[in-house]
Amino acid sequence: MVTSTSLGRSFQIQRRVLGALLMREILTRYGRHNIGFMWLFFEPMTFTLGITALWSMLKVEHVTSVPITGFALTGYSSVLVWRNAVNRCLLAIEPNQSLLYHRNVRVLDIFLARVLLEISGATISFIVLTFIFVAVGWCNMPYDVLIAMEGWFLLVGYALGLGLLMGSLSDLSETIDRVWHTITYLTFPLSGAAYLVDWLPQKFQKYALYLPMVNGVEMVREGFFGPPLKFHYNWPYFLIFDAFLILFGLFMVGETGKRVEPE
Repeated sequence: MVTSTSLGRSFQIQRRVLGALLMREILTRYGRHNIGFMWLFFEPMTFTLGITALWSMLKVEHVTSVPITGFALTGYSSVLVWRNAVNRCLLAIEPNQSLLYHRNVRVLDIFLARVLLEISGATISFIVLTFIFVAVGWCNMPYDVLIAMEGWFLLVGYALGLGLLMGSLSDLSETIDRVWHTITYLTFPLSGAAYLVDWLPQKFQKYALYLPMVNGVEMVREGFFGPPLKFHYNWPYFLIFDAFLILFGLFMVGETGKRVEPE
């Protein structure tokens, strides 16, 4: 029989394991020199700023009525949260296989540490850039923060499930790593980062919403811009998709854990 005491102890052990893995990942990736761990959120910030500057120089705001700074911020930040999480989970087991020698460290912990790190970096970058852009007058305060948060959390769930799944599959074959990068480039223009669903012909709008991440981007943008712009999304579909993706990802991680031997 599982008692509340044993559950509490298990939670404490899990928290310490994840904390140690997070610290190890930060030190291994960013080191102690220069700005160190600040690269965690500075790196996605520079990418988003670069895209924003490029779109501004192209005068895209004269083509549409959407504030281009906020449009780029919401679009590319939303893509980074799931793209980076998956990228870091690919082939993550082999360089960390020696850690599995410790009985409290599991394959799931390795993936969770990497996903949490990337989600934290993208989220901090998104929040900091929002405050900066609002402060300098490049975009307005979000219209409805709650809707934006709901969309962001659904994107986080998508990042978690996809990271667990692709990370497990990449341990089966390194081909998954190469194929994923190709898929990323192909899905990027379809992800909702560079368009609103309302801009598409009406007969194609429902098909765009079959891509789960598009629903999250539309929700984030509705929270940012509000009316008179029109947004289309199906949040129950995205929520159910996230749930199944996470469950399937956890199943695959469990199967991978049975196969991987600690060094």
